[in-house]
Amino acid sequence: MGFLSRGSWSLRAEYDREVAQGLSRVVATPPLLEADLARLPAVVQRYLRLSGAVGQSRVQNFRARFHGEIRSGPDARWMSFTGEQYNFYDETSRLFLMNASMFGIPFQAFHRFVGPSATMRVKVASVVTIVDAKGPEMDEAETVTLFNDLCVFAPGALIDPRIQWQAIDPENVGASFTNLSHTIRAVLSFNDRGELTNFVADGRGTTSADGKSFTKMRWSTPLREYREFGSRRLMSRGEGIWHAPVGDYSYLRFDLDAIDYNVAAPRSQRQQ
Repeated sequence: MGFLSRGSWSLRAEYDREVAQGLSRVVATPPLLEADLARLPAVVQRYLRLSGAVGQSRVQNFRARFHGEIRSGPDARWMSFTGEQYNFYDETSRLFLMNASMFGIPFQAFHRFVGPSATMRVKVASVVTIVDAKGPEMDEAETVTLFNDLCVFAPGALIDPRIQWQAIDPENVGASFTNLSHTIRAVLSFNDRGELTNFVADGRGTTSADGKSFTKMRWSTPLREYREFGSRRLMSRGEGIWHAPVGDYSYLRFDLDAIDYNVAAPRSQRQQ
């Protein structure tokens, strides 16, 4: 991500400031115990055990790094990207910074969901804002994404009491997740090894090119190639698919490069 300025006016600088605030709150957390899984459906319990979450400290935050490719529509050109993300669960928030380029022109996007409000801004060459999305539809869309992140990257946090579960069959469960005023619903699918293989939700909206309007449609994230990330076992490759009226199309393909949990700020930067 080094080809963009870190000036105080940049999206990167805003992201860094938000991250620093979250990291300053980190405290020690107790381990996740087998007894904590009791209210979860059997297939979700199996997923948590497979992920290595049981016996580890409860998830207060995570930092993930990605690379992949993204496009704006079924006929659009793919752009390569790198991304970094922090999610915090003590004060629920999601911070995602993405760098991409096309024809040598750099783009930077910052998704920010803190408290009740979500925004997404995209700048070209760190200067010109071309997308500035916000409002109730954005808040609902990012609530779907927030829950997807929890399922995919932080399985240990699925004990969250804001999640209500509904068994469907041995390999599929329904879930509703409430964050402040928004409640969203999704279906999670697992394979016979207990790995989460897909997440499907209807409440997520895709934005127009300028971020001024939203179109709701079904959204899914197929997952594959589970591997070890330190003491955890997670998917290493994923995809984002819009189930559009014109037909299903993939708009996002990514590899998870690294993930760390309960990241803390240096002692000198923590709140006193």
